[in-house]
Amino acid sequence: MDRLDLGALFLHFLALWFVAVGGPSTILPDIHRYLVEAHHLLTSAQFAEIYTLAQVAPGPNVMYVTLIGWHLAGWAGVAATTIPLLVPATTLTLLVGHFNERYPNAPIGRAVRRGLMPITIGLMFASATILMRAVNHDWRGYLLTLLTVAVVLRKSWNPLWLLAAGALAGMLGLV
Repeated sequence: MDRLDLGALFLHFLALWFVAVGGPSTILPDIHRYLVEAHHLLTSAQFAEIYTLAQVAPGPNVMYVTLIGWHLAGWAGVAATTIPLLVPATTLTLLVGHFNERYPNAPIGRAVRRGLMPITIGLMFASATILMRAVNHDWRGYLLTLLTVAVVLRKSWNPLWLLAAGALAGMLGLV
């Protein structure tokens, strides 16, 4: 593993959070690329485990960022990964809220919202692809993922039932 440079990690995360249109899941591919592929600070399996733990725990879905920081460097890592998410989110929320309140029907606001929707969908699809590659190691895993997506799109089941089914399949050695 490379030596951890908390300053570089802080600046990289700060830059990412300014383009995190659509929430924390949209920058997941670049966080994965930076931590796993470029700097080898985590393995792909570790990354997927941290992300999964953050998603099943109660609280905001952005908790994976804080858990990554904790795993890498304890409290200093938490600061280096969590503070960058707060600065852009707070700044942009205040600015957008102010302008939306002042000019609720401005054409530029509608255009921005319509333009960011496909970008957000594409970024979320990229995040799903990264996670799918990190956890699936053979055709059975990919098949289970495909079946899960099909069920989610067609049924209104609670996703925890699907997580339980996937855990059961893993315990039985099917995936």
